[in-house]
Amino acid sequence: MWPDGRLTERLGLRHPIVQAPMAGASSPAMAAAAANAGAIGSVAAPLLTLPEMRAEWAEARAATNGALALNFFCHRPPGRDAAREAAARERLRPFYDELALGPVPEPTETPPFDAERLAFVLEARPAAVSFHFGLPAPDLLAPLKAAGIFILSSATSPAEAVALEAAGADAVIAQGWEAGGHRGVHDEREGWGEMGAIALVPAIVDRVKVPVIAAGGIGDGRGIAAAMMLGAAGAQLGTAFLLSPESRIAEPHRAALRASDGADTAVTAAFSGRPARGVRNRYMAEMGPEAQADFPLMNPLTAPLRAASAKAGSPDFMSLWSGQAPFLAREEGTGEIVERLAREALGLLGRG
Repeated sequence: MWPDGRLTERLGLRHPIVQAPMAGASSPAMAAAAANAGAIGSVAAPLLTLPEMRAEWAEARAATNGALALNFFCHRPPGRDAAREAAARERLRPFYDELALGPVPEPTETPPFDAERLAFVLEARPAAVSFHFGLPAPDLLAPLKAAGIFILSSATSPAEAVALEAAGADAVIAQGWEAGGHRGVHDEREGWGEMGAIALVPAIVDRVKVPVIAAGGIGDGRGIAAAMMLGAAGAQLGTAFLLSPESRIAEPHRAALRASDGADTAVTAAFSGRPARGVRNRYMAEMGPEAQADFPLMNPLTAPLRAASAKAGSPDFMSLWSGQAPFLAREEGTGEIVERLAREALGLLGRG
């Protein structure tokens, strides 16, 4: 039914739609519901311990026989700078004092995809693995390829897409500037990846042979159809699923999405140390867009603030991740959303 069948045929899908991983916001139930509706369901593993990863994967796998992907970060190790980290903690101290959280904790590292995680993936045998911030080293990627696991990774520029294809990616996610959450920039020292999807998708399609999956600002069938008219083989959506009952986001986050017209989102590195898009709030206004410490060191420093703010029912210190089209999100089940998106897109493409 779809203009480009490479993803549907390779992964056994009814619809070339990827439910974005969204660490902390998605859930195994969301992934399973997306897969049951004929899309790719994504289990976000970047922030999970191995026991947590096993539990989340088992929950999703038990609820579907459809296509599931595991998602990981491939960030470079942070540059440790004691003076800079102390300054970041001092910058956050007034917020901790205001919320009576005690001292600001020392920063800790979140490991990227490694041998331990590779062993888990080879045991789990997902249909696909998606990576953010590039691809793992060849010795970690080769066993995945040998196992026949489909490899996806995000590109925010044509050059990144070409590099991904050369390194072994089976499909490239063209992540436009409009996308919510973390920018997939491979090396943040090169910039924040500011090409919009309507320019980025054809720029990548014209430079690689692997399927291209459009992402960023897509929230309904119109966006999916437009992406396919630009040459994409599929679309990845995240914000579109955040108001579903399977979403894990707190009520202040939901309220911010309901109230947003998209113009109140911005990109900041102040939450985690890497640029990410969300609805503007007090924390973003007072901290500014720049990172205070390298990724992922900043993330555990802001985690207590985010948790306390959510518990208090306040959006002030939460990371309200959102793309530029939150107004297209609907309070429907994940499966219903997938089916509606597919129906709308196929109708517009003259294939309904």
